[in-house]
Amino acid sequence: MQGKELLKKSTIRHAEYYNMVDVLDKLYADSTEGKVFKNLISIISSDANIKMAYRNLKNNDGSNTAGVDGIAFKHLREVPEAVLVSKVKEKIRNYQPKAVRRVYIPKPNGKFRPLGIPTVIDRIVQQSVLQIMEPICEAKFYDRSYGFRPNRSTNHAVAMCYKLAQVNGFHYVVDVDIKGFFDNVDHGKLLKQIWTLGIRDKGLICLISKMLKAPIEDNGVRSTPDKGTPQGGVLSPLLANIVLNELDWWVASQWENMPLHNPSPSDILTSKNGADSKGNLYKKLRTTKLKECHLIRYADDFKIFCKSYKDAVRLKFAVEKWLMERLKLETSKEKSKITNLETGYSDFLGIRFKLIRKGKKWVIKSHMTDKALATQQKNLKMAMRKVCKAHAYPQEQQNDVIAYNQKVVGMHQYYSIATMVCEDVHKLFSPLDAVIKHATRLNDISKEKPPQLRGAMDEYFYEKYKDSKQVRYINGMIIVPVAYARHKNPMCHSPSVNRYTESGRETIHKMLRNTAYADVLEELSKTEVIGESIEFCDNRLSRFVASKGKCELSKVQLLFDEVACIRLTPKNEGGSDMYSNLRIVHKDVVTLINTEDLDTMKTIIGRLGCTKSAQIQKLNKWRNKVGRTSINLVKLFNP
Repeated sequence: MQGKELLKKSTIRHAEYYNMVDVLDKLYADSTEGKVFKNLISIISSDANIKMAYRNLKNNDGSNTAGVDGIAFKHLREVPEAVLVSKVKEKIRNYQPKAVRRVYIPKPNGKFRPLGIPTVIDRIVQQSVLQIMEPICEAKFYDRSYGFRPNRSTNHAVAMCYKLAQVNGFHYVVDVDIKGFFDNVDHGKLLKQIWTLGIRDKGLICLISKMLKAPIEDNGVRSTPDKGTPQGGVLSPLLANIVLNELDWWVASQWENMPLHNPSPSDILTSKNGADSKGNLYKKLRTTKLKECHLIRYADDFKIFCKSYKDAVRLKFAVEKWLMERLKLETSKEKSKITNLETGYSDFLGIRFKLIRKGKKWVIKSHMTDKALATQQKNLKMAMRKVCKAHAYPQEQQNDVIAYNQKVVGMHQYYSIATMVCEDVHKLFSPLDAVIKHATRLNDISKEKPPQLRGAMDEYFYEKYKDSKQVRYINGMIIVPVAYARHKNPMCHSPSVNRYTESGRETIHKMLRNTAYADVLEELSKTEVIGESIEFCDNRLSRFVASKGKCELSKVQLLFDEVACIRLTPKNEGGSDMYSNLRIVHKDVVTLINTEDLDTMKTIIGRLGCTKSAQIQKLNKWRNKVGRTSINLVKLFNP
């Protein structure tokens, strides 16, 4: 969860790096006002949007998974920025998608989920389209849809379920399971829905149509789909939300958005955080025979909360019929059901919850689902076996320990919203402890903290889990205790958080445009570095932001024409364009690194104020890398 939240924040920063914030804000504002969009391709194919698309994708999970052409993102790192941008532009102008590679990943129930992997260029095209369509769609999406949307999460969806059941008295839950949703989306209906949202650029509609009909290659056999949007495509989650957005609003029209004949200003009030309070409106609606209900959706998994069994039965039948007639989606009679939370559990996003009596109140009791427990046990046992087998390779074992610890911490963070998470994770302790004990002969495993932990990650995990009696140490590294978890109440989504408004972003992070180096950053993002790769240009921006616009040697705030980006290990000696090999410096520092002229050294060192011992040590390290002699500050100024 933490990694995903960081990714969401970094995505906002990427829009700021490439000066796309105002563009996206305007798309959102115009969509809110009901305007139509007929010239989106020009924005989609802009240099800034394509560069931002590359940046948003290059470090994603699966970025190094190749498509049918065998090319992954790592193969693009040396491609000149201008060449890659030009190639993507041409692809957008004359879009003909390459085949999508079909792969299968195992599901917890033993079955396999098909994924479609487009080529990397097609992925960049899809991401470029996504970035421009998303703010338009966000303005039209239903508030209680949480899946694959900016600044929304499973945590928010579960929190709203808890609230409806525990606080608002909705004790009946309708589950309707859509059979193979992603494989059965009707292409014609989807394109009409996109048009209805106000996206009326015929070039873009044509591009999406071709994207949907991209051939699928499965074990060397190619076929052209006539329906569905393959999971694995960058644009697929947004398209799925567009399809089911109509369902969201239809269910809302059955109760919460039902119009009154004689509404008054007090029927809907706006609170300080921007949320609408419809208490007075609902009081009037309850005098009718309408079905009181609320929908919570995460992708194609959704629940409808009702106050009576009778209403739940009617809603279940109506929704199943509506999905078939309106969206041509078949539902599973076996998996669709109605649950009374007072007597049974309802499963949602890895959490099973029900209501129990506590005094005069009903309160939520929730666990990890059986499927989630089985999956976690399997994955953690595999990760622990990997740790134990790597005893002969210290660096490899250290990496495996960090990977295992991150899995455990991630599990704790995600499932902390279950009220009984402590009881649940204790079930995982025995099987994992058995794996550790089995490896005792080959590894130094103990309960005693070693005199010194291996690295910074170990110190972090130690501070977080040191109070647990189940902490173990393997060859000087901490093993995070799987059974040490704490419940944390989930928080509902705040309507004041919005990536596409200035006030909404302020609650997410401090805007870069308010910093001293914002103007320089904007100029850097617009300027092409002749002969350099897309990876170099992109990481140069990251390095500039990380240094807060200052020279990493002198700490002087840099103006645009003073910025230089150097490689610690030169390219002719195998140096890469990766972030870790780059440094942002004043342009005169480049001269200082390469010159052997004493007068030039004295002039630049004096002007930049690089007279501290640590600065000279760093400078000499850089000079030695390019074969220059070290500088002796005392001899330089006192020959």
